[in-house]
Amino acid sequence: MMREGLAQLIANEPAWAVCGEAGDAHEALDKVAALKPDLVLTDISLPAKSGLELIKDVQAMHPGVFILVLSMHDESLYVERVLRAGARGYVMKQEGGKKIAQAIRDVLDGKISVSEKMSAKILEIFSGRRDEAAGSPVEKLTDREFEVLQLIGQGLDTKQLAEKLCLSTKTVEAHRANIKTKLKLATMSELIRYAVRWVESEKS
Repeated sequence: MMREGLAQLIANEPAWAVCGEAGDAHEALDKVAALKPDLVLTDISLPAKSGLELIKDVQAMHPGVFILVLSMHDESLYVERVLRAGARGYVMKQEGGKKIAQAIRDVLDGKISVSEKMSAKILEIFSGRRDEAAGSPVEKLTDREFEVLQLIGQGLDTKQLAEKLCLSTKTVEAHRANIKTKLKLATMSELIRYAVRWVESEKS
C-alpha cells in the first residue's frame, strides 16, 4: 500500500516516473543495476537485509544514484547513520505527501534533505562539535552492532542472528560482547532486557 501511494505521488509530477519497485534489498539491487534510476526511495526496515546495508551497496556499485530514506523510525536515531552510509536525505512517513515530494525534489537537485529539527544536529555531527556525552549510548554502536541490537530486541538468538545476517556465530558473539561493553551492561540477560525495551520504545 505504501509503495502504491508513493507511485501515485510520483506519477502526479510531470517530470517524474517510477521505473521499478522491489520487495527486498536483494531485488532492489538487481533493479537498480537493470533500470539505472536517478533516485532510490528505501525504508530502513527491509526483509532479509537492512536498508543501511542496501544504501552502502548501492553507493558502492552505483555511486551516481541518489538515495532518499522514507521510514517510520525516529529520524533522530537513524539520520546520521543513513547520511554516513551515503543517502542524501531522511523523511518520516507521517510527514505527508507534500513534504515527501519536496524531499525528493531537493535530493534530485543535489541537496541534503532532513527536517528542520535535525539540521542543527547534522551540522554539529559533521563539523565534529557534537557533545558525545549528550547522545544516546546506542549512538556509539557501529551500524552492524546497531542491527544486532535491534534483532536481539526482536527475540532472535545467536544462531538465528548468524543466519539472518550471514555471519558466523563467533562473529555474532563478538558483536554482542562489544555491544555490552559500549552500553555498560554486565550480562547477556541485561543486554536482552535493554534490547527488548529499546525495540519497544521504537514502536511507541
